[in-house]
Formats: sequence, C-alpha cells, structure tokens
Amino acid sequence: MEFYSVTLIAKPGSKALAGDIVNKAARIVPFGKIGPWLAADEAVDISFHLDGVDLVAGSDDERAFLASYAEDVRDEMKNLPVDVVCQREKNRRKTLFLADMDSTMIGQECVDELAAFVGMKEHVAAITERAMRGEIEFEPALRERVALLKGLDVGVVDKVIAERITLTPGGETLVRTMRANGAYTALVSGGFTLFTSKIAATIGFHENRANELIVEDGKLAGLVREPILGREAKLASLIELRDGRGLAHDLTMAVGDGANDLAMLGEAGLGVAFHAKPAVAEAAHARVDHGDLTALLYMQGYRKEEFVTAAVQ
Repeated sequence: MEFYSVTLIAKPGSKALAGDIVNKAARIVPFGKIGPWLAADEAVDISFHLDGVDLVAGSDDERAFLASYAEDVRDEMKNLPVDVVCQREKNRRKTLFLADMDSTMIGQECVDELAAFVGMKEHVAAITERAMRGEIEFEPALRERVALLKGLDVGVVDKVIAERITLTPGGETLVRTMRANGAYTALVSGGFTLFTSKIAATIGFHENRANELIVEDGKLAGLVREPILGREAKLASLIELRDGRGLAHDLTMAVGDGANDLAMLGEAGLGVAFHAKPAVAEAAHARVDHGDLTALLYMQGYRKEEFVTAAVQ
C-alpha cells in the first residue's frame, strides 16, 4: 500500500493553520491522519492512502488523483493564506534541486533592471511579462530585449545587484538545508551569467548556468551568445544532472515561475510553481502562492528545527 501526504503550509507569520481547519482538511482525503506538525501554526502533514487503488508512481493517473485532492483541500482553505501540496511520501526528500533565478530566487527580472539604465524599463518589462506568460517565444524575446541594452557599461551590473536586487525570503535557508542533507543544487536561469555567478555564490548553489551577454570594450554589445539557454536547455540541464548522478526521477525537484520553466518543472520528480504565472501554476505538480521558499523544505518533510541557516561548505 502506498502512502501519500497533504502538506499544509501557511504564509510565515500568518498563524492561519488553526486546529479546526486542519481537521477539516484531514477529513477530505481518504483515511486522513494528522501529523506530524513541521512548524507550529505554520506547516503540518496529513498522511493518507488509497484503499484498493494501485497507481503507478509518477503516472498521469496518479498526478490527476493528487491534483484533485489538493484542489479539494485548497477549496476548504477558502481565502486563507495556505498552500497545499499533495504527493507520495516515498522519496519526498530530494537529492537534486534546480531553480530559476529571476522572480524565483530573487524578486526581480534582471534584464528589466538593466533596461532602467537606458530608460526602457517599462517597455522591456512588458516584453518580459509576455514571455513569462508564454504569450511569445522566449528566445526571440530575449534577443529583442538585449539589443536595447547596447552600449550600456558592464559595470552597471554590479550597481544593479547592489541596489536593485533582493533575495527571495527563505532561499538561502532552502539551499543550505538541502546541501547539508546531501543534495546537489544548481541555479539554472534564462538570465545572464553576469548575475547568476554572483547570486548563486551568495545563496550557496553548487553551480549556475545562464546566458552570456557579449561585452566589447567594457560595454554590452546588445547581443547574447548563442545558443540561448531557454525552456529546452533548462530541461536538458535537469536530465544531464540527474542522469549524471544516477538519480531516480522522483529524487529531483525544480522550481520556477515562468513559461520557460515548464519543461523543467514537468520533468522533475516534484516541479514547483513559485508565485507563478497562471498557466505555470496550473501545470506544475505543486504550487506556492502564499509562502516563501522555505515552503519547499516543508513539502519535503523537513521540520523547522532542521533548517540550516549557516553557509554550507
């Protein structure tokens, strides 16, 4: 018999997980049993099983079952700031983690912030939004935006990082905790290496992959080196890192917010849409609409006292 879990994760500080709400959620899933609490008032597991139903791990049928239960529990939460994740209990703790950078591990889109220095932020941000929603193809949209940056001093990148970029709450704790427990971590971005190299080091990722802006005489040339790292390259990175380590499919996790993350999220054992565009949230295995990035630890069954906040070598 396979066991599953529904994890309820409240927005930090909201104390939204009152006992009656958790009890109602436990009655929605078959043979629901509350416990353990992963953090008081903030995160709790509800275990359950499907009596007489045998689902193949990772199959479309299993995903449909889990999505249905998650939606039923989410409906019970009504307007509470609570995220709901439904999954198999086996192999919940992942040993490979891939993350998008812009609007996921950081709160901004780097290309938009660069565009502010040439007076084009509003125009570029509109293109970025359409690309992340999947309304236009990512690669030509990136070339178009980069072309508008031609002539910008490359030193502006350091200024943007220092003055305009903020790390998403919980990101450092997420990466440090997973690393401390043996996971390999990679920042895989459709953005630029000028940013990912520094941001990955700050957060604590093992490695980073992104697009390379061409620089000539200390200025951006308005060009990005081909081939562009987009949707398919993110997927390829996941497969390469997983297969190179001989890992089972269900031991992998990926997180992102945009349409160019969809293939990577779909291939991961657990693909998480983080404060994502509607189409991405709808398609992903799990979604975080209210919590910070520590929600990805709770959904792996980590208790708050297990979180690692110090840098991991």
